[in-house]
Amino acid sequence: MVVPPWSNQTAVVEFVLRGFSSIWQLNIFLFMMFLVFFILIVSGNILIVLLVLFNYHLHTPMYFFLVNLSFLEIWYTANIVPKMLLIIIAEQNTISVAGCLAQFYFFGSLAATECLLLAVMSYDRYLAICQPLHYPILMTGPLCARLVASSWFCCFLLTAITMALLSRLPFCGPNEIDHFFCDFTPLVRLSCTDTSLTETIAYATSSAVTLVPFLLISASYSCILAAVLRIPSGTGRQKAFSTCSSHLTSVTVFYGTLIATYLVPSANSPQLLRKGSSLLYTILTPMFNPIIYSLRNRDIHEALKNCLRKRPGFLR
Repeated sequence: MVVPPWSNQTAVVEFVLRGFSSIWQLNIFLFMMFLVFFILIVSGNILIVLLVLFNYHLHTPMYFFLVNLSFLEIWYTANIVPKMLLIIIAEQNTISVAGCLAQFYFFGSLAATECLLLAVMSYDRYLAICQPLHYPILMTGPLCARLVASSWFCCFLLTAITMALLSRLPFCGPNEIDHFFCDFTPLVRLSCTDTSLTETIAYATSSAVTLVPFLLISASYSCILAAVLRIPSGTGRQKAFSTCSSHLTSVTVFYGTLIATYLVPSANSPQLLRKGSSLLYTILTPMFNPIIYSLRNRDIHEALKNCLRKRPGFLR
């Protein structure tokens, strides 16, 4: 019987997240900046959820999907940022193996769900612009619920496959993760056995939930663009495109940050650059989405004005 070379080594029970810097003054600045970002993300997304819930004219498929996206962004950020703030300000940089795996699982599942939700929202815009007469018949309430439920279920299930393989890997030292959260690549690098199967399956599942939705989004907007260009009047074209401009901007920001994080940096890039690029999709994207949908959406503007009119004290 062949004994694995790592069998006699002590198993790691916790990891050490190195964070960003050991300079106290810089950590104070980073803590304040990320805390402000976190408050903006949570408050902005909660505001969108409440505006849609309490304004009946926003009870449409588009805003149903937007509520799910905002709800996702809240939990997506809450999974990473609070621990990151503790690492920066209180130097509580240890995390149990189980806690690290759980953080990765929710991070991966929520990020994948966002990809599918963006694809579902693009399909909704495709039906609204390319088949407006059939839209109320095709995009029904039960269909919206099934699309959203399927997005959440499929992504959490697919990530569970990677999670099951990752949890079976032995970790026997070193236990330092040069990152501010438990991402997949830093984790597998700490394993003391062959991780090729885990990496292959993780690559396949992550490609499925990122590339396939991106292709669907691209196809939807190609059809939308063709339909908009066929509209004879400039006013009609502007009105048609304005209904999907917020979503298109959100898709551009989201996939732009993914490309900047995973395609632009090379394997030899400094780890600090990789951490900085990871901030794009863990903090900046969730913060931009409420801004995009509040600045570029007239319905959200009107809903906010109606809420303020009901409370005159806010306008004084």
